Amino acid sequence: MDSWSFLTNHARVLLCIASDPGARLRDIAASLDITERSAYGIVTDLTAAGYVVKQKEGRRNRYQIQAHLPLPEPASQMPAIGAVLDVLAGDGVPPAAVPGTPPATP
Repeated sequence: MDSWSFLTNHARVLLCIASDPGARLRDIAASLDITERSAYGIVTDLTAAGYVVKQKEGRRNRYQIQAHLPLPEPASQMPAIGAVLDVLAGDGVPPAAVPGTPPATP
């Protein structure tokens, strides 16, 4: 069986940054089993799109997610990226609390 992931690497990098805003690219890459070059490219994409703001702190970078921004897909503009990250990170927000998400059926 082929290996696949439910989330894109961009979403996975956002989750890493959400859990540790001071994470190094090397650490992000290692935790996601991607190359450091891929991690750099993804963080660059997210920064260029405005979802992540990179701030220099000494010799390291610190990242801040712009949680108020909507998802980039036209069909899913309703929830902000922060609400989706809260659900994916398991911060106790039930899916029904995210706007535009249908309630779970028992």
